[in-house]
Amino acid sequence: MSEPVSKEQPRLRERLDAMCAEMIDRGIYFSEAVEQFEKCFIAEVLRRNKGHLGRAADILGIHRNTLSKRIARYKAKRGSR
Repeated sequence: MSEPVSKEQPRLRERLDAMCAEMIDRGIYFSEAVEQFEKCFIAEVLRRNKGHLGRAADILGIHRNTLSKRIARYKAKRGSR
């Protein structure tokens, strides 16, 4: 049996659909969109866990070393711009 759909899920879906349409209209490449989402998602999970990599990695469903590598990659890209 499937879970009941909350009132928030359709609104979130509509906002995500609108954001995707806007990104396509602006000519943003898929790889850029994925990277930006990942950076934002990781940053928010880290913020909510006060920078604790272990807890953030558990919530994200990735290994702590993978999370560290992603953070380092984004910092390096930011510094090269």
